Amino acid sequence: MSAQHSALATQHLWMNRRQFFSRTSTGVGIAALASLLNRDLLSDEKASGALPGLPHFPAKAKRVIYLFQSGAPSQMDLFDYKPRLTEFQGGELPESIRMGQRLTGMTATQSSFPVVPSKFKFAQHGKSGAWVSDLMPHIAKVADDLSFIKSMHTEAINHDPAITFFQTGFQLAGRPSIGSWLSYGLGSENQDLPAFVAMVSQGTGNPADQPLYDRLWGSGFLPTKYQGVKFRSGSDPVLYLSNPAGFDAAARRRFLDDLSQLNQLRLRESGDPEIATRIAQYEMAYRMQTSVPELSDFSNEPPATFELYGPESRKPGTFAANCLLARRLAERGVRFIQLFHRGWDQHTHLPAQIVGQSRDTDQASAALVTDLKQRGLLDDTLVVWGGEFGRTVYCQGKLTADDYGRDHHPRCFTLWLAGGGIKPGISYGQTDDYCYNIVKDPVHVHDLHATILHCLGIDHTQLTYKFQGRHFRLTDVHGEVVSKLLA
Repeated sequence: MSAQHSALATQHLWMNRRQFFSRTSTGVGIAALASLLNRDLLSDEKASGALPGLPHFPAKAKRVIYLFQSGAPSQMDLFDYKPRLTEFQGGELPESIRMGQRLTGMTATQSSFPVVPSKFKFAQHGKSGAWVSDLMPHIAKVADDLSFIKSMHTEAINHDPAITFFQTGFQLAGRPSIGSWLSYGLGSENQDLPAFVAMVSQGTGNPADQPLYDRLWGSGFLPTKYQGVKFRSGSDPVLYLSNPAGFDAAARRRFLDDLSQLNQLRLRESGDPEIATRIAQYEMAYRMQTSVPELSDFSNEPPATFELYGPESRKPGTFAANCLLARRLAERGVRFIQLFHRGWDQHTHLPAQIVGQSRDTDQASAALVTDLKQRGLLDDTLVVWGGEFGRTVYCQGKLTADDYGRDHHPRCFTLWLAGGGIKPGISYGQTDDYCYNIVKDPVHVHDLHATILHCLGIDHTQLTYKFQGRHFRLTDVHGEVVSKLLA
């Protein structure tokens, strides 16, 4: 057989396999395209692109803003007040507290594990009496709007698997991120913007903090239309969105129309859903050429807004500017808005590093809650603030009168929630006097995910996707809704 005949035979075989799918029922590719382009061609498709039957019950939240603090904030220096640590200062962490628990390679060889209390002052705030350190004066002012979870825990002890776990429900890469799950399940409220947006900022704490990978907002084994779109700082927030020089909007429209016809020919031949995704994403990008510049133009924001969020909010790419952009995205119906802020990994020089890192996030985080509340958006917007694990009560490295560091600690840490069906003004869970073990109401990562989905009207056990013969879900085979956190 000649090479040409062999190639034709291979193509014929490939086409037969693909045509099997495209010519059964309405064709998975055509179905996907109808959903993506929001055309009511199928009776069970909702205008938003939500899966049939979703939400499972009335939702309190319509969207999520997740303020992820990458690197792991020190809970006993911010929110988990432990006055008795001053009694234990400099003493060895008792074996009865540590109980042989796993340590990282950075402190496992230490000959001593001296206890170090926080050098920062704590006070109770608001009617709720929430304990907040003087590192977070603005958060303290909105404490009555927040729900503090002081008993978070995870199995992961190193950054990459721990961050991956929080974002995907699994420590190994390859599964869909939480934003992708929500985009898949609930669709979008705005056809001119992505359902899922991610932004990354660098803090002043630890400039050499752990890197963050694009897969953290990836769609895993879900179709690629559900992956997050990364917004960058600067005049061109989305890569390759602007037309090149000499190529105007009319030319772009003609190009896309012709390209769409070619892609649809291929789609009818093969039925490949990824071709449908490609067609719809080109159309989304075209609409975003108008919607994104308007979104990222802060010139119509009054001076009071920048006073609320702080001076850094005028600088694109900062955490404060991203918080303001998050509010604007929420107003426009974006389903899941993910902010990553790097710099919390403070193994050494924590007292110096955490001051700047807290300043980066304190005012803007509190401003976001306040701004959403003033605009009537907090009731249906769930805000989440927290990192991938906590930090140890014992000192990493040399302990001095003015300096200390803290290692990774997955056994207990603090996270807060606000709005979107969460009961405000409470502190849930409790840790021991050493802030080393949970003594009351533990909350696992899977439990947090189940609770977030519940606020959005989703039964976490029912939002599944079949891949390689198994029905996967964000919470895997675990997770319980923490009902005491719900309003």
